[in-house]
Amino acid sequence: MNMTAKLLPALAASLMFTATPAMADAITLGSGDVGKSFTFSFNGFADSMEIADLTSSATFTLTGSTSTSYTFNYSLSNTTSDPLTSRVSSFAFNTDPTISSASSTGAFSYTTLNSTYPNGIGAIDVCFKDAKTGSCAGGGSGGLLDGATGTGSLTLNFSQPLTSLTLSDFFVRYQSITGAGNVTSASGSGTLTSTSSGGTTSGGSTSTGGTSVPEPGMVGLMGGALLLLALRTRRRRLTFAAA
Repeated sequence: MNMTAKLLPALAASLMFTATPAMADAITLGSGDVGKSFTFSFNGFADSMEIADLTSSATFTLTGSTSTSYTFNYSLSNTTSDPLTSRVSSFAFNTDPTISSASSTGAFSYTTLNSTYPNGIGAIDVCFKDAKTGSCAGGGSGGLLDGATGTGSLTLNFSQPLTSLTLSDFFVRYQSITGAGNVTSASGSGTLTSTSSGGTTSGGSTSTGGTSVPEPGMVGLMGGALLLLALRTRRRRLTFAAA
């Protein structure tokens, strides 16, 4: 077996690994970022195992800020697909600096600070829920069923003036799950898939330019091509040496 044949399985494995997008899961915003939006995709998991087809997505847009508060619009969609069904009952994230209070409107109009998120996530700074419960674990019967989208606004308040705000560790809560065996509830971990900045045109309308998170799959393909080229060059050198 020649060198190229031996390395092809390793090359294939490398391409499969790098083709998976590496998404950032934290954002940092300042007062100058009003109008900026960012979108997260969530994949459901329970007992440390990912559950296929249990998905959702959320877009947050910074709409205003003061020295001690930041306000966002949110739009969250339950994109769970057959053979599963689910209900998204809350979303959550951590803040830096530490949040002092929060409020929200719309589909998730109840807030809880410094609670515990299920499925091994643990302590979370703030969550936004469909029902008035004592924790972020869920409850009630509201939320978003498959294919539904919920919108609203939320305000994060801080005890001291801040020059920037970092949000990280985005999660959603799935309940009333069917089609996943014994799993009836789960959490979803968010990865940042795109950001966009709002701008005003000369005519007064708002235009948005998206900046997607880079896709390492292209890097993997380039790396694979370079590796094959190196192998071909090596074979040529060995052939000339043998002659």
